[in-house]
Amino acid sequence: MVRIGPMASPIYPLNRRDLIAGLGAAALCPALPTVAVAQGHTAVGLQASAERLSLRPGGAETQVWSLGSGDLRFKRGETLDVTFGNELPTSMALNWRGLDGVPAAEPLTSRMPIAAGAKDTFQLPLRHAGTFLCELIGDSDQPARPRPIIVTGASPVAVDRDEILLIEEWRLRADGSAVPPGSDAEDTTPIHTVNGKTSFNIAAPANARLRLRFINGSPRSVLAVKMENIEVRVMAIDGEPAEPFAARNGALVLAPGNRTDVFVDVVGPAGTSFPILLHDGKQAHNIGKLTISADAPVRSAPFAPAPPLPGNDLPAQLDLKAAARFDLALGTQADWVTAAEFKPSAAPALQVKAGHPVVLALTNHAADATVFHLHGHHFRLLDRLDDGWKPFWLDTLAIEPGQTQRIAFLAEYPGRYLIDAVATDWAAPRLLRWYSVQ
Repeated sequence: MVRIGPMASPIYPLNRRDLIAGLGAAALCPALPTVAVAQGHTAVGLQASAERLSLRPGGAETQVWSLGSGDLRFKRGETLDVTFGNELPTSMALNWRGLDGVPAAEPLTSRMPIAAGAKDTFQLPLRHAGTFLCELIGDSDQPARPRPIIVTGASPVAVDRDEILLIEEWRLRADGSAVPPGSDAEDTTPIHTVNGKTSFNIAAPANARLRLRFINGSPRSVLAVKMENIEVRVMAIDGEPAEPFAARNGALVLAPGNRTDVFVDVVGPAGTSFPILLHDGKQAHNIGKLTISADAPVRSAPFAPAPPLPGNDLPAQLDLKAAARFDLALGTQADWVTAAEFKPSAAPALQVKAGHPVVLALTNHAADATVFHLHGHHFRLLDRLDDGWKPFWLDTLAIEPGQTQRIAFLAEYPGRYLIDAVATDWAAPRLLRWYSVQ
């Protein structure tokens, strides 16, 4: 099996097509306390409720819906005993982006949205280490914030600091209220935040190694993030370890829901700063900076280049010759429905037997780029001749209009899982189908 080397992120300046092409090539209240109990189980409470964010200096706060703030960090192999409470005025369900093989927690196929004031309980085994995301699914008249989930492995990773950078996009009306995705955003102003703030600044001593977990929490936009004048080394994508590679010019491209973990070694004299830029396909914005503090260096010299992160036991090889093959059309209404229209009794987009490899040919017939997300399994992005794949795993992929991309995965976990697709247009609906592994 021939594998293609990693394609780096594109060079600035970028337009929207450059963002998508770069990706295809390279690819509320606080939660209730988390309490560990016996036999590897951890009780976790998540509460969906209203939160207010300050998005414009001197302006009124903006109401959004949320699952709370703060880190949710667990260990690989734990099982979460989740209690989900809904204090919002409409029915909601949880979606766990990137957590493979948990059909009992799959929204809409297994777990129906719960009504206002209701609670749901279920178990969530954490099979893999990595960076994941919990999202709200349901009819919404307010934007809803996702919440990052970090799962650590048994082997320690040599970093001095581990930071989440959740990038979110808001479309604000003149009165400061926000337009939810799936609605017309005409006459609104786009605002971007990092961890709920309009600017993210971090300081670290010289020779420190930082692990930065970039997450695109925008529901519709492909974004690029660039750290200037410093090497950005990609270590994981969508929660799964990659063969490490340097992002070209320090730039990363992320589709909605994509997560990219990078290592950054802080090298230089005290006071040196490295701007963090965000590009939305139209222009670049300064959203923060990394500064070398005046503290004593943490070591006499930077770390040597990091080896790959410990793996999650995904298959080393996929037998493409024996794969079940399916064509899946994106950007059409045929067989695709919104969450409100979804019925588990509808015919699946595909059915496969457990243990069999699968190849999907994804063709985008829409006028806009479309973001494809596969639930339940991670996939490889194949090259044009189906004779190899990129050296990383994905669960989300943006596809340009008229383009066909082929992906492959091992149907490892029996169950019923969603497939979703959404155009990179704020007003576009999120469309769903499902597939079965038997």
